[in-house]
Amino acid sequence: MKASEVTQMTDDQLKDELLKLKKEQFNLRFQKASGQIDNTARVRQVRRDIARIKTAQRSRAVAAPAN
Repeated sequence: MKASEVTQMTDDQLKDELLKLKKEQFNLRFQKASGQIDNTARVRQVRRDIARIKTAQRSRAVAAPAN
């Protein structure tokens, strides 16, 4: 997932994508612990995608005017 894709998503889409990625990360951790993981690079990709989404959410929260 590219940063440009993340910035084009709505807030609800970001929340849904974050939830999906956290579930995937959880499953990947279990696969890694049991030695069944096929694509070890996916762990890093998921972690970075989560960081991208959290960064976008935070920047939107800061940019929004506080009422």
